[in-house]
Amino acid sequence: MSESLIDRFLGKAIAKGRLSVTFPSGNRHELGQPAAGFPEVAIRLTDSKVARDILLDPRLGAGEAYMDGRIVIEQGDVIQLVQLLRMNKPWERGGELRPPSPLRRIRDSLKFAATSFNEARSSKRNVSHHYDIGNELYRLMLDPGHMQYSCAYWAEGVDTLDEAQEAKLAHIAAKLALTDGQRVLDIGCGWGGMAIYLARHFDVRVHGITLSQEQLALAKERARAEGVSDRVSFELVDYRDLASRGEKFDRIVSVGMFEHVGRPQFETFFRCCANLLTDEGVMLLHTIGRFGGPGSTDAFTAKYIFPGGYIPALSETLAASEKSRLIHTDIETLRLHYAKTLRAWYANCEANRDAIVGLFDERFYRMWTFYLAGATAAFEYGGMGNYQVQFARNRRTLPLTRDYIQRAESSLRPH
Repeated sequence: MSESLIDRFLGKAIAKGRLSVTFPSGNRHELGQPAAGFPEVAIRLTDSKVARDILLDPRLGAGEAYMDGRIVIEQGDVIQLVQLLRMNKPWERGGELRPPSPLRRIRDSLKFAATSFNEARSSKRNVSHHYDIGNELYRLMLDPGHMQYSCAYWAEGVDTLDEAQEAKLAHIAAKLALTDGQRVLDIGCGWGGMAIYLARHFDVRVHGITLSQEQLALAKERARAEGVSDRVSFELVDYRDLASRGEKFDRIVSVGMFEHVGRPQFETFFRCCANLLTDEGVMLLHTIGRFGGPGSTDAFTAKYIFPGGYIPALSETLAASEKSRLIHTDIETLRLHYAKTLRAWYANCEANRDAIVGLFDERFYRMWTFYLAGATAAFEYGGMGNYQVQFARNRRTLPLTRDYIQRAESSLRPH
């Protein structure tokens, strides 16, 4: 029975490309048809419960079975397996659009309502779950120059991850329209890469905040090594608590942090940011976003990777910010930049497999690469992208045209 159900389930999902499935019985089923550009993958299910787990929750069931070694990939790798499934049903697949069924509407509404509230008391725990697993993993995966755990910017002529992350920092710095003597707040500062970059290239003071003890310690160490400790400071504090202190900043930058805020806290986040900005202040928000409307976080990601996280639709982001009288002065959609970034991280993990297994174990490595594979496919064929949204409190603060961004970016990037 499970073999026929999996056949029907996967048979509907795979038309192009080839998936060979060997069941515990020894039976082998071939699904799909070979097609140019589509992977050919072979997997083996080691016990009869794998099929049931996949049918109950495809993402969580497949993820846990792969983590536990109950799905064995015998041809190809996990990124090709996930890619094969996603490629057959891309988000921009075209065709006639029809309204969702009443059952689909109810199901989506229930999933949407179940989104975590991510209150202040749980935010630190959620961040620690992902970022306090040890800096060494991130050293092995990320670019060594800035340790940027967010979407890079693959500008023309940029070929390596290091170059792309440097280009991202320059791109964001240009949009901040910085001037000498300004005070900058970096919300979700990570390991200090953005704060250090701004202090090295501009006469500004930067204050970075994080909820991760591991990130805080390394950020301070990196600032000292770069010789910018006199102009860069870091603090373990929630953005809500910082706002309650009444401090003011000329500029705010937040990269890859908004995804951890939680949908019910969006309005609180933007109200805090507005209160932290001076009356002439400017903010640049860099976040993962959905191309379509609001959605929900899948069970695997919520359980193992980003508890309390939520990827916003652009409509949700703008609606929440508008209530704090923040003017969205510039919006850019980065479509495939994160897909290229994730593939670079995946390649780094593959190259450092033995070291990662040594730090954790084989199960962790499979979990981590399944996460990276799923994320890559979501940005290549699913409904995920990145948004950079520039906000200002005063409509007259920034130049009337975007020319200043290109000029500043050109001056920062090597020629």
